[in-house]
Amino acid sequence: MDQPIRGDAKAPAALTPEHAPLSEIIDALAGGQLTATALTKSYLAYIQAYDRNGPALNSVRMLNPDALTIAGECDGIKPSVGQPLAGVPILLKDNIATGDKQPTTAGSLALAGAHARDDATIVKLLRDAGAVILGKANLTEFANMLAVDMPSGYSSLGGQVKNPYAPNLTGEHGIPVLQPGGSSSGSAVAVAAGLCAASIGTETSGSLLFPASLNGLVTVKPTVGLISRAGILPLAHSQDTAGPMTRTVRDAALLLNVLAARDPLDPATQKQRRPADYTAGLATNAVKGTRIGVPSDPSDPLNDCYYGKLLPNRVKVMSETIKVLEDLGAIIVRANMPTLGWIGGPGTTMAVLNRNPLSEHKGAIARPPVVFLYELKRDLNLYLKDWATGTDIKTIADIVAFNEANAGKALRFGQDHFLAADMTRGDLSEREYKSARAMDLLSARTRGMDAYMNQHKLDAVLFAGATGAAIAAKAGYPSVMVCGGFISGTIDGKDTPDYPLGVAFAGRAWSEHKLLRLAYAFEQATRARKPPPGLAGAVGPQA
Repeated sequence: MDQPIRGDAKAPAALTPEHAPLSEIIDALAGGQLTATALTKSYLAYIQAYDRNGPALNSVRMLNPDALTIAGECDGIKPSVGQPLAGVPILLKDNIATGDKQPTTAGSLALAGAHARDDATIVKLLRDAGAVILGKANLTEFANMLAVDMPSGYSSLGGQVKNPYAPNLTGEHGIPVLQPGGSSSGSAVAVAAGLCAASIGTETSGSLLFPASLNGLVTVKPTVGLISRAGILPLAHSQDTAGPMTRTVRDAALLLNVLAARDPLDPATQKQRRPADYTAGLATNAVKGTRIGVPSDPSDPLNDCYYGKLLPNRVKVMSETIKVLEDLGAIIVRANMPTLGWIGGPGTTMAVLNRNPLSEHKGAIARPPVVFLYELKRDLNLYLKDWATGTDIKTIADIVAFNEANAGKALRFGQDHFLAADMTRGDLSEREYKSARAMDLLSARTRGMDAYMNQHKLDAVLFAGATGAAIAAKAGYPSVMVCGGFISGTIDGKDTPDYPLGVAFAGRAWSEHKLLRLAYAFEQATRARKPPPGLAGAVGPQA
């Protein structure tokens, strides 16, 4: 018989789940303080109170109509080694296929009725682990690859997601002043606001890291190939990956244990290397003796981030983070990473500019990312052919045509990236694509992360927020985001309340376990995360 996965640990009888760590929720389920049905009802009540009403965060696009039925089937099953997530409600980003009553839409009106022929591989792994699929989370439409000016968290089907730290602060056209981060905005906001135990998002370049940073969460953007992409509506296969979004580092490690598995449907997973247990080695002394690189502008060595024009309060968080790591015994190496360049200054390269517009709206990079444009058409057409059902949409050209025919609802921000992608051959035979992908690998991997880490004998590289997202994404290398502190400022002429800024540890391929250990030690030393104000305690566990 399987034994409880955390031994005899007991959660407090009065535990309320809205901001409890996943590990405590698992303990409460294992110890009988919670049932899967009561827990699921609680989250449904939170969603009604905060997502549908109250601040109307709009992070959950749809609820699984079978969630309570599935939870009831889990009530007699306690989390164990065989089913470590038994009874745990999980939200999925709405580009992750489920072969049930829930459509998989990527936030697009064109795919409003599109279902999937089967569960994505990671959904099967979650169900096998006992998880209750609570529903689908909102996202930036097509993972922010539809249009240049798409604000983070907006989709034509799901509307606008709000950041829970400033849900009522809006600017022009109702766009949030403090954005929720994209494109896994709903996945992040739901976890930050306590609407689910954890969620799954996806990233091509920054789509896990940005929303995790802006919502005070932990995420793992894994090595490409650690987690299967089969059944995930794609953007670009060279960089696409799924990842967990949680409130603590341990929780992210627990989910990674479930998600990281080889899959014959995704050849990238065949080279996978992983430990037996990502929670092993999580310790407060894990930083001692490690060498951590901080890409620094050589003209301003006090500016501990390559984004040379960071706001002063962001520099303050970065400086405080470095001080904590030094106090924990880390050796901090400040050195320029030449391949990155400086925004607006000499040396700027494709490693920075050729990327997905990272949901910055007015600050979005207008230049279409070459690799993404080519891979999008091929990969999306294959998904629509192999996975989608219940829809007349069969190609990216069909989506373009649908949007044009329904422009009033579907094209609030245009579809310039889709138009450009549809002009490619769709078979990746173009010389421009091959040269662009080779340049990405050379600048981000060979002359970027590999050269930088080898030269300075580094265990990890530290970035403020998601400023290192592009280089790690292009290299296919992992990053772990954890809350670094809180900042405030003036955005579009409006003063913001305090909101989170994450710090990210990036490293070589398959080094997730090392990065998790660094993030855990930092997290335990700082306890920086604070839940959004005004969203806890109004709704208790449901009988």
